[in-house]
Amino acid sequence: MGHLDHATFGWLTPVLSYAMASIGAALGLRCTVRALGTSGRSRRNWLFTAASAIGTGIWTMHFVAMLGFGVTGTDIRYHVPLTLLSLLVAMLVVGAGVFTVGYSRDRSRALLVGGLTTGLGVASMHYLGMAALRLHGTVAYDPLLVTVSVVIAVVAATAALWAALNIKSPGAVALASLVMGAAVSSMHYTGMLAVRVEVVPSGSALSGATVMQFIFPLAVGLGSYLFLTSAFVALSPPAREHPAGRTAGRTERPAPAPAP
Repeated sequence: MGHLDHATFGWLTPVLSYAMASIGAALGLRCTVRALGTSGRSRRNWLFTAASAIGTGIWTMHFVAMLGFGVTGTDIRYHVPLTLLSLLVAMLVVGAGVFTVGYSRDRSRALLVGGLTTGLGVASMHYLGMAALRLHGTVAYDPLLVTVSVVIAVVAATAALWAALNIKSPGAVALASLVMGAAVSSMHYTGMLAVRVEVVPSGSALSGATVMQFIFPLAVGLGSYLFLTSAFVALSPPAREHPAGRTAGRTERPAPAPAP
């Protein structure tokens, strides 16, 4: 059995991956709070932004953490289509959960359905990403730890949606995002503890892309998206402060003529 190292760069990848998860959660929660205060197209756009931010943050967290993953006795490559599919799954399932909360009138049911859907989707993203691994050997999982990781994902997703519905102030959102970042990171590393690799030495070349050829540039690009979108949201005033919001629906009327 090959020796697995989950932090080949020391604390760098765990800390950076936690930061990505927290930033994505903070941005997503903030956008969801904005969405719940609007309606129509504006609500839909804020929810799209929230889904893309949380989904991107979770995916980036996973693959930044995977930058530090190594197995003694074999190189590692990544199947590109499966890796991209895992990103798409992350955004779609988070979007399903966020839109369920954003438009449902029964918030209790929305939390249950949205939390379960999003949590299972996050777990699916994780294990799709793991299925993209290409190495000399076979990969197996401890069923108990896999189950624990899925439960953590569902609880974390439900907590995130609850926070979006109940937390309004920026300080509370920041605190909630740190907790969510820790929950997502815990789900990832619990899932990684479930991994068992039986190395089979081989001289054949592995298919797929190396982590520096594909994962690193994509993670940097998505991380930049999170930072830029965070800056946009931070600088965008709430609807009640926006100049257009103050003048919407009002027309200028001429002053009445003086009485003769």
